[in-house]
Amino acid sequence: MTVHLIKMAVGVGDVPHLARIQAGRLRQARERGEAAVLRHYTRHTPRRSAELTDGGSLYWVIKGFVRVRQEIRAVERGVNAEGRPSCALVLDPDLVRTSLQACRPFQGWRYLGAENAPADLSPLAEETDGVPRELAAELRHLGLL
Repeated sequence: MTVHLIKMAVGVGDVPHLARIQAGRLRQARERGEAAVLRHYTRHTPRRSAELTDGGSLYWVIKGFVRVRQEIRAVERGVNAEGRPSCALVLDPDLVRTSLQACRPFQGWRYLGAENAPADLSPLAEETDGVPRELAAELRHLGLL
């Protein structure tokens, strides 16, 4: 059974900003002579790693809304620079936009069941009948759309 993760993208303003940050990390890895693999490091290793790598994704919360996801390719256990256990989520570099889903702030990451995950958007679905996506999501949340 597939399960996903949801995580706050702290300090990220929008999806293009997240893309620039991740492109910079890939460039730095190549400059250090490492494989150009996109890794997101976290302190705790998910206990449901097998379910995450069976089609799971990392859903990013940006400015109060889930906006984009990335497929989780692998979960690597390791040790950080301070000698403490850590985990690297190996991510597909493709950012897949999702329908907006409001999300309150939280720390760390949380599991997200497939039934609660927002749907992917088509590449052309930037607005809903002339209403910007974020406003449309807020109106839906309030029951007005």
